Amino acid sequence: MNDKAKPDFQTREIHAGVSPDPVTGAILTPIYQSTTYVQESVGRYMNKGYSYSRSGNPTVVALEDKITSLESGYGSACFATGMAATSATMMALLDQGDHCIVSDVVYGGTHRLSTRVLSRFGIRFSFVDTSDPANVKEALRSDTRLIFTETPANPTLKLTDIAAISEIAGARGIPHVVDNTFLTPYFQRPLELGADISLHSTTKFMEGHNVSVGGSITANSEELLESIKFTRNCLGSNMSPMVAFYTLQGCKTLSTRIRAQSDNAFKVAEFLISHDRVERVCYPGLDSFPQKELADRQASGHGSMLWFEVRGGVKAGKRLMNTLKLWSLAENLGSVESLVTHSVTMTHADMPREERLAAGITDGLVRLSAGLESADDLILDLKQALDRL
Repeated sequence: MNDKAKPDFQTREIHAGVSPDPVTGAILTPIYQSTTYVQESVGRYMNKGYSYSRSGNPTVVALEDKITSLESGYGSACFATGMAATSATMMALLDQGDHCIVSDVVYGGTHRLSTRVLSRFGIRFSFVDTSDPANVKEALRSDTRLIFTETPANPTLKLTDIAAISEIAGARGIPHVVDNTFLTPYFQRPLELGADISLHSTTKFMEGHNVSVGGSITANSEELLESIKFTRNCLGSNMSPMVAFYTLQGCKTLSTRIRAQSDNAFKVAEFLISHDRVERVCYPGLDSFPQKELADRQASGHGSMLWFEVRGGVKAGKRLMNTLKLWSLAENLGSVESLVTHSVTMTHADMPREERLAAGITDGLVRLSAGLESADDLILDLKQALDRL
């Protein structure tokens, strides 16, 4: 056998963080569906590591240990949803009067949290085109305490150079948080590129089967991890043991799933380019992608997300989405089922139109999340819908 520092990703996604149950030998981590844990005696508080499941649960900890291994981090914390992870992270790292730089293209929930919730408590946000590091430097202020980027961004797939932004943040001694949901640690590991925190909606690729909602963060230091865990405990936004159990199973096939989904996405993108009813197509694996060099340098794969616009504007786009049969019209991504989303009326409905257009989220943008069905069948479904326009 080769003498390696640690096993390959495919081995760790199955074995990291888990071991057979010491009582029964069960190969799957049990669902510890318990509120509280009996202590052996007075004064020996948390002698076995647990006291109350809001603070920590063995099933959830197993998932946290697995994600930590996959992300190459110091430690992880899991949450009830991806937005719970984002909320706790921002609340842990920002105080009243602080300033935060956020990518101008982010998940609609992140934009909503920033502008309509946290801003009410005196935290100020600047939405910046982080694809150009010079814009981030220009946006820095004396009270900037956090940089939050999402790459690839939802839904336009605009990329941010993680290493470059991490260098800027590090020079100022402020954390850089990267939403890594679209590519997962299999294709992209932000902490290895200098980021301080990698964040996921585990609802998406990590669990991958439309079974649960959840979130996670992985930090590169004890200080950051404990600060976020403390906030999670205060908010009560921890992940349930049942969701952790589902996600533990989903993680085992992460690399296999996302490789196949990415292959499907590329084939779909190539087909869409060739159809005369399609105005434009955006996918990081295409030579036409404007940031192709960064896409190839920063990540080892291009993911299963793509978008396109049809000729005929919004009405044509809506007709197409309503005509599709195999692609499900749904507000999610990353699952084994292929999904189609109209970002303007679904994921980014609360974002002001002027800001959406400035960020490149046009009214006719159709977002696709390629699943594990036959690529030929997915393409045939798109073709029959496009041919009817």
